[in-house]
Amino acid sequence: MENQETEATDKRVACMSSTKVTRSYLESGLRAYVKQGENADLRMRLERRSNESRGTAAYTAIGAEKTVRFIIKVGKLQVIQYPLTSPSSPPSNHRQSTTMAAVTYPCNLLPLPYLSTRTTTKTSATVSFSVTAVSRQVSATSTAGVVAAPSQPLLQFSFDSLQYEQGKVGAVPDGRVSDSPPVGAMEYLTNILTSKVYEVAMESPLQHAGKLSEKLGVDVWLKREDTQPVFSFKLRGAYNMMAKLSKKQLAEGVICSSAGNHAQGVALAAKKLGCDAVIVMPVTTPHIKWHSVKRLGATVVLEGDSYDEAQAYAKKRAIKENRTFIPPFDHPDVISGQGTVGMEIVRQLQGPIHAIFVPVGGGGLIAGIAAYVKRVSPEVRIIGVEPADANAMALSLHHGQRVMLDQVGGFADGVAVKEVGVETFRLCRELIDGVVLVSRDAICASIKDMFEEKRSILEPAGALALAGAEAYCRFYNLKDANVVAITSGANMNFDRLRLVTELANVGRQREAVLTTFMPEEPGSIKKFYNLVGAISITEFNVGVHTKSELQAMIERMKSYQLDTIEFTHNDMVKDHLRHLMGGRSNVENELLCRFIFPEKPAALVKFLDVISPRWNISLLHYRAQGEAGANVLIGIQIPTTELNEFRSCANDLGYDYEIESDNEGFQLLMR
Repeated sequence: MENQETEATDKRVACMSSTKVTRSYLESGLRAYVKQGENADLRMRLERRSNESRGTAAYTAIGAEKTVRFIIKVGKLQVIQYPLTSPSSPPSNHRQSTTMAAVTYPCNLLPLPYLSTRTTTKTSATVSFSVTAVSRQVSATSTAGVVAAPSQPLLQFSFDSLQYEQGKVGAVPDGRVSDSPPVGAMEYLTNILTSKVYEVAMESPLQHAGKLSEKLGVDVWLKREDTQPVFSFKLRGAYNMMAKLSKKQLAEGVICSSAGNHAQGVALAAKKLGCDAVIVMPVTTPHIKWHSVKRLGATVVLEGDSYDEAQAYAKKRAIKENRTFIPPFDHPDVISGQGTVGMEIVRQLQGPIHAIFVPVGGGGLIAGIAAYVKRVSPEVRIIGVEPADANAMALSLHHGQRVMLDQVGGFADGVAVKEVGVETFRLCRELIDGVVLVSRDAICASIKDMFEEKRSILEPAGALALAGAEAYCRFYNLKDANVVAITSGANMNFDRLRLVTELANVGRQREAVLTTFMPEEPGSIKKFYNLVGAISITEFNVGVHTKSELQAMIERMKSYQLDTIEFTHNDMVKDHLRHLMGGRSNVENELLCRFIFPEKPAALVKFLDVISPRWNISLLHYRAQGEAGANVLIGIQIPTTELNEFRSCANDLGYDYEIESDNEGFQLLMR
């Protein structure tokens, strides 16, 4: 038994390929220690102390009457194991012990503040971690696959709790610099400069957008990451991390969870390195995406209805099969790989750069670009761009800490995350200049702009930075400057194009959605048309060229007692009510809701099983949006006394929803 455990411990040694390991790398490995059973609630805090004269760093995890301790000596690895029930004696039962860390040496530890040997904690040296993995005899998750996460639950906010004008740079960070960063600035710079990403990725072109430049009065440059072998930048970070794994780790294989571009990046990287890869994807993943991953040689496992469920399964399987988990963004090696995009921009564009616009999901790309560009060209603005309904980074920067979205918009699914990474947030807080928020309409408009510019079709997340750059230039009336937008991906679901074409002209402000109340009398429509004037009408939406033209037309209507209201920014009107015009109906106790149904078999049946026949469904309008899910407008007759019961049922259903009964468009057009 003892030999088996020693052998298992040896297998996890050399989990870092770098010869210089900082304190944070050691601590991040602690997150993978023993969790005895699914229901064990281990919320540990870590006390750390060092004795520099002896070259020793000791860490003790304390909490819930369970204590584990280990010691690392500079120059060699010494892992001391204790059972969870005893902090002072060697393990009597090996199955209850755990290896706390295993690292490659030599190791360069940062100086640590001294703490007494008592179990009382000094807050200045306390670092919180959460238990995230199940272990049997030894920790199966290497420090190469984990970045520590706070044990305290994140505060939750709604995306609409922080909104500001499109194009404005908001959520400007305080620039706080961490006292003990896990990876120093020079180390990031060195790692980016020496990255191995070009063994599989290419240096993407930086192309001038002539039409957009002429329209905006600035020089717009497109960093074409959508031209990578997997049509996304994600390949860079995945390969950079995997290329640093040891031969033993590569032989044991890798695993990741993803519903999109990260999956393809890991699959191609594994193929290049001759490594076995398991990609866990939600069962709702479109066939075209998981088939593309399978075609690259990876094993695809469809598990769970959501990304969170797929990720939980992937992490458990990583431990069970001793595989290395490859995170999508929150790891220094992944961040460094993405940072090569910034290195290329600086090399490719010699003139002064006003700003680089970067799409933000978990934060890996913008953190990597900022880590490089801000060190070599600190005058360049690094501006993140997020969808207005998926603004996790903006909210986190605004509150000065990582927060979680209670609900996230799925249109730009490549950046639809509820919480940003620990390390990515640290870097963004220190280095970036703020975040621009853009609407779904603006993203669609930029997809069309890119098609007209380069005859390329970007996915919504891929056009996000371009939408932000366009909005920024208009908001600040920027002229005669160089701006760079990262076109980050082109894995577009064909079904989504219908919605993009509907909203592109609205996003360009070339089309407005208006409602005009006309009297029921002969000649009303002709009178309406004459007042519209030279402005064209499409689907009885009004095509406009400028805001002043639109406002002038509305005023003409009102002067002739034709009240006209603009609904260009009302999503429910654009998605549903424009297709439901035809009369009013005042249904008793009708509650109007918008649900997002996942694109999977029986999603509607699951909803009906919960709602019907308990309550009557008075209206149902179903609009598919590709893999983002179906946007469904539903009217349900619910007595006031049963509203709480309905909310409970709707919450248990697990579908995102919003009550729209008070929506101005609904009240004016349908009631």
